[in-house]
Amino acid sequence: MSERAWLGADAASPAVDALTLIAEGVTRVAGFRVATVGLVRGNELETVAVAGDDEARSALLGARTPLDSILAELELAEHWGPLRFVPHESLPVDLQVWGWVPDLLPLEGPDAWHPMDALCAPLHSGSGEMLGMLSMDLPDDGRRPGPEAQRVLAAYADQATRAALLALEREQLAEQVRLASAARQIVRDAPAQLGVEEVLAASADALMQGFRAVGAWLQIFADDGLGTGRLVAADGTQVALPGRLVRTAERSARASWAAQRVDVVSREHLQAPALSARETSEIVDFLDEIRVGSLLFVPIGAAHEALGNLVLTRLAGAPGWTAAEREAALDIGHDLGRVVLNARSFEREHRMVEELRALDSYKGRLIATVSHELKNPLTAIVGHLEILQDEPTDPAVSASVDAIDRGARRLARVADDLLLLAKVGDPDHPVVPRPVDLADVVADVLALQEHSLTRKGIEVVVEKPEEPVVAMAEAEEIERLVTNLVSNAGKYTPSGGRVTVCLAVEGDEAVLECTDTGLGISAEDQEQLFQEFFRSTNPLALAQPGTGLGLSIVHRIVSRHGGRTEVESRLGEGSTFRVRLPVAG
Repeated sequence: MSERAWLGADAASPAVDALTLIAEGVTRVAGFRVATVGLVRGNELETVAVAGDDEARSALLGARTPLDSILAELELAEHWGPLRFVPHESLPVDLQVWGWVPDLLPLEGPDAWHPMDALCAPLHSGSGEMLGMLSMDLPDDGRRPGPEAQRVLAAYADQATRAALLALEREQLAEQVRLASAARQIVRDAPAQLGVEEVLAASADALMQGFRAVGAWLQIFADDGLGTGRLVAADGTQVALPGRLVRTAERSARASWAAQRVDVVSREHLQAPALSARETSEIVDFLDEIRVGSLLFVPIGAAHEALGNLVLTRLAGAPGWTAAEREAALDIGHDLGRVVLNARSFEREHRMVEELRALDSYKGRLIATVSHELKNPLTAIVGHLEILQDEPTDPAVSASVDAIDRGARRLARVADDLLLLAKVGDPDHPVVPRPVDLADVVADVLALQEHSLTRKGIEVVVEKPEEPVVAMAEAEEIERLVTNLVSNAGKYTPSGGRVTVCLAVEGDEAVLECTDTGLGISAEDQEQLFQEFFRSTNPLALAQPGTGLGLSIVHRIVSRHGGRTEVESRLGEGSTFRVRLPVAG
């Protein structure tokens, strides 16, 4: 049988709920007004989940599209990691339109979203079989997503793949045994956003109906591998299991998981090799106390790790547990194990993302605050120094005043760099792009730095095409970017060297290169080159004054413009820094 198991129309709801959650996440978090999930049905793709626009939902939900048409269009796509982007300009004129085309007037600019643009993530199994597709349309900002948005969408594509696989695998289990409702219920409530206890509560009725049980409870080990000592019943109440039996259950779960075995315990029928006679007697006495005739002890785990146990109970006189029920229960133990791992991974990732966001926000606020607080006293110091420099003083005093002035101005430049770093790293300070002629920016920067470069005996060469090279960017930030690259090249190029600035247009990118014949950068240093405050390990480079912020600012500016920064360098042979920015249409 194929590893893909089909969801019939009457059985699709549980799986669709999980897939709809992911589609809704794309519309709420990733900044798209429409998101859909389709599953492969033979040689067609059926849209089973639509989030966002009501018109899109009405047009797309339940629609089937030939796979051949989809695969043919994907042949034209640009590969953005797991995402596939088909720009409207790549489509043939006679293309047969499928799906839903929004009524949208595109914005200006090369990155404007067009109604015929298509962005999707094909969902594949581990063996490469196509399971379905996550698609998104109508970005809130009207622009094609940049690198950060692409990373968010890639994470949702990964979630969609896991959800699709989980849904389809559980359907295959439902076909093998008559407990389809219980398996589908677990699949439906398996997204990582839910904890295991919530899964049990959501699937309790289906579990107990499917297994003809009167009760169900869970014990999940903590992250350190030890039992929590807390058991939750299907109805949400806490099971008062004696501590000695909790420890017995922990040990039995590990032994049963290692043997991939489900145990049955009752007064009439014992099938628990991991239990001693005394432990079995204690369990039977406990069953009598809670008026239960027998229990099915199901280990929960993933790979080689036991994560807990599920207990299903029946009243005295009820039918015994069949081999098919034990086999299905063991499969559900695997399902719940994946739920546990997904829930833990989701919680850890969520905590990590929140901590990183908080840390980055705090760092930005700290840098901005410290820099701002430095600026005011530095301005006063420089002002008073200018007054002192105009006064007749002893030569030794004048030398000291000049030294203080140099130090204060250098510190002021550091404060300016820190303020700019905080600005370009602030997600609440978006780029407002407009066409910027890079040749004009380069000319302005070189005019300002001409004196220092000429005094050092450095030849400056500018190479540019006849047609203007115009980028979509903020002019002020691009001017700072070029200033940092040129000044950096001049700083590390010895007297008699050369700095070459090249401009070009390559596809939809405006390219600026700054090449020097200076010290060069080792491969080890290149790995950390764009980190804040990083200084080269080369002693010759360390001899030059600097804060390690210049290239970090360049990288931040380029990244927030949706561009790329590249470096090519060999120690002792000079360096080339290449910046790629979105070209203006």
